[in-house]
Amino acid sequence: MFFQAPPDLGNTFDDDRMLRSFLARKLPGDARTPIESELREAGAIAGGSLYRRSLEETRDEPKLVPWDAWGHRVDRIEVSPLWKEAARIAAERGVVGSAYERKYGEHSRLLQFSLAYLLEPSWHVYSCPLAMTDGAARTLIASGNQALIERAVPRLTARDPQKAWTSGQWMTERTGGSDVGISETMARPEGERFRLFGTKWFSSATTAQMALTLARPEGNPPGGGGLALFYLETKNDDGSPNGVFVNRLKDKLGTRMVPTAELTLDGALATPVIGTRDGIKHIAPMLTTTRTWNAVCAVSGMHRAIALATSYAEKRVAFGAPLSQKPLHTDTLGWLVAESWGAFMLAYRAIELIGKEEARTMTDDEQQLLRLVVPLAKLTTGKQAVSVTSEALEAFGGAGYVEDTGLPRMLRDAQVLPIWEGTTNVLSLDILRVLARGGSLEPLSREVTRCVKATRDASLRDAAELANRAFAHARAWIAEHAGDVPAVEQGARRFALTLGRSIELALLCEHAQWSLDNEKDAHFAAAARLLARTPIDLVQDLTLDDARTLAS
Repeated sequence: MFFQAPPDLGNTFDDDRMLRSFLARKLPGDARTPIESELREAGAIAGGSLYRRSLEETRDEPKLVPWDAWGHRVDRIEVSPLWKEAARIAAERGVVGSAYERKYGEHSRLLQFSLAYLLEPSWHVYSCPLAMTDGAARTLIASGNQALIERAVPRLTARDPQKAWTSGQWMTERTGGSDVGISETMARPEGERFRLFGTKWFSSATTAQMALTLARPEGNPPGGGGLALFYLETKNDDGSPNGVFVNRLKDKLGTRMVPTAELTLDGALATPVIGTRDGIKHIAPMLTTTRTWNAVCAVSGMHRAIALATSYAEKRVAFGAPLSQKPLHTDTLGWLVAESWGAFMLAYRAIELIGKEEARTMTDDEQQLLRLVVPLAKLTTGKQAVSVTSEALEAFGGAGYVEDTGLPRMLRDAQVLPIWEGTTNVLSLDILRVLARGGSLEPLSREVTRCVKATRDASLRDAAELANRAFAHARAWIAEHAGDVPAVEQGARRFALTLGRSIELALLCEHAQWSLDNEKDAHFAAAARLLARTPIDLVQDLTLDDARTLAS
């Protein structure tokens, strides 16, 4: 008889060397104990009952009920029991709210995002509505619209599941997602508010109580400047749809438990958030938040895939010994850990900076650094998540390809991470726009230099210097080609990924040095040396004509 033992999880906080070490380094003594206590409780849930439910309900997808028994249009979306449980856990544990309670000052975001990091792989991407809820709360607060702040923010950040709201982010239309300036949704004035008419092609948080969306007030000019940012609630006081109708649920490759829909707005009553123009500019706080969520979820998914593959390697016997004793297998897992830890450092650097910004302890240099780090973290970790998860599934052999193991879902869900909140190419071009509008690479350069100077151990010097050389090459390349727009655009992805990967390596070297000094732990140094042996410097000059020929 042939049997295989499935992988298992323990407390996912206690078993996470990287997270525990990072928090030990960053948290002050008075905050560390209570934050670790909260995270340990979340880790027990994530690796225990919630993980088991995620396996049991892996095929329980949302269903659309458009009409009630008496012919009334209700457009009710029925979600899985796990999603309902996730909503309760998220509210009670403050997976959004803890960031706004500011109990730990600039470290509050470390608590909040670490809760999300631990819980995310066990609740079928419930991070999606949470990310948009967080983004909506931050956007409303930044808007200064006191009426909307008082109306919505206490609900978006509530810890009482009966009072807690989630928010949608409805930007994508049939004309496309990234080029929101050509949005077709129209806004017709009705007193101080507006009625919205149009179609939203993707709405991921369709079960939300409210949404932020873009529309063009009648008479406004075309282009992004003519769009306004609107607040709407999805239901009227009597529970009927507020002019929001669900055409159908999307049939997607992954994130299949997320009720993503196509919506028609037919007279939805909405309120302008900040004036009636420049809506794209006003969603900047939302994008900063949701892109950071994307990076954290990428790191979380990688860690979960590796944790399961590591557990399986200890149990699976092949050719006379467990896989964990096979040099080639352990080599493969080691490379995956190095990639995921580099990604962790970049995502958590973004978290640190957001926490400082909100606590108003941020320097001007850090403010400029944040503007570049967030898109770099999102695009770099999104690509890493797909490749790392794919390799982790391969480590299971055929079991990684079988649906009822729950493993294939991890790869399908990872594939959305380079797409959501701006594709790799879109964000690479965003980096170029920042630089073209007077931005500078100097804050990133100082970040890399700081990390390299902090890395003193001889075993880490080569890795740190590689990070420095790769970053310097990217900076020299962009300066050399600054006047050649087609060449710069063609190399934008390689340029951005080089920035992202070189910063990951530099940050990992810095942390490895700290851990050697304070924890006597050589694991992070080993990871930095491994990461340094992967492609870090991706910048190269290619012929544009050759690329066009191959793409045609």
